[in-house]
Amino acid sequence: MSDHTEAAPRPSSSARPAAGVRRRSQGELVLRRFLRHKAAVTSLVVFVAVVLLAFAGGALWRYDYADITSAVSQPPSLEHPFGTDNLGHDTFAQVLRGTQRSIEIALLIAFLAGLVGTLWGAFSGYYRGITDSVMMRIADLVLTLPLLAVAAVLTRATNGSWWFVALVIAALQWAYVSRVVRGVVLSLREKEYVEASRALGATDRWIIFRHLIPNALGPIIVNVTILVAAAILVETALSFLGLGVQPPDTSLGLLVSEADTAVSTRPWLFYFPGAFIVVIALSINFIGDGLRDAFDPTQRKARS
Repeated sequence: MSDHTEAAPRPSSSARPAAGVRRRSQGELVLRRFLRHKAAVTSLVVFVAVVLLAFAGGALWRYDYADITSAVSQPPSLEHPFGTDNLGHDTFAQVLRGTQRSIEIALLIAFLAGLVGTLWGAFSGYYRGITDSVMMRIADLVLTLPLLAVAAVLTRATNGSWWFVALVIAALQWAYVSRVVRGVVLSLREKEYVEASRALGATDRWIIFRHLIPNALGPIIVNVTILVAAAILVETALSFLGLGVQPPDTSLGLLVSEADTAVSTRPWLFYFPGAFIVVIALSINFIGDGLRDAFDPTQRKARS
């Protein structure tokens, strides 16, 4: 029998964690994946630039959107970069004001629809049974309503105040978010940490607000982001039909509507606000695509 016992093999240096290495949090991993999405990062920079131009530039620009100048129906120049309309309004100032109002409406719609849809879907998915059936049938009913037709009827009865336009559109958009949140909550409610909280006597509201909704934030953020782009287009369509924001206030959709008959004679009145609509909608869609890949990287692999 040997006097020496066999020494245990030492773990290789590659198996040992390097000194000073810190495990990344979920938020850091999401941020890293988002930053690798070049189109999303570029779109985020573009969108932030548009927001800063609209709100800061509108306050610093020499003309107010309601000012009437002596230059009537003038093409773009150094004095009026986007030209002027037939009344002498500076189109650049009006586009900045219209961008402000359209972004405010879109963000308010996304916030309200996201909040209502998240709560509705979370409670529906958690309680299931009859509660789920009734709540989802209501959501299905909202989804079947023709958005533009119903919004047009409801906004027609008002004076076109922008907050009411946002309220009407949000009331017709929350069901999309609720469907997504319900599906996520149905899977999360069976997780071990939810069962443990329930066994420890946690209330249903505590479980929903402390465990389920925070763990469903990824899909919620993605869908709310995409909802901003959809809200911009819906508001544009309503204003184009004359059922959204009303003068003397303005929005991008209203500017496009007022210039649709001047495309051949004064094209700058139509194309500049139209270009801002396209840029905002596209940039937000790319941001939403990047967030989707960041929160769920398997989605990108499935599409490639």
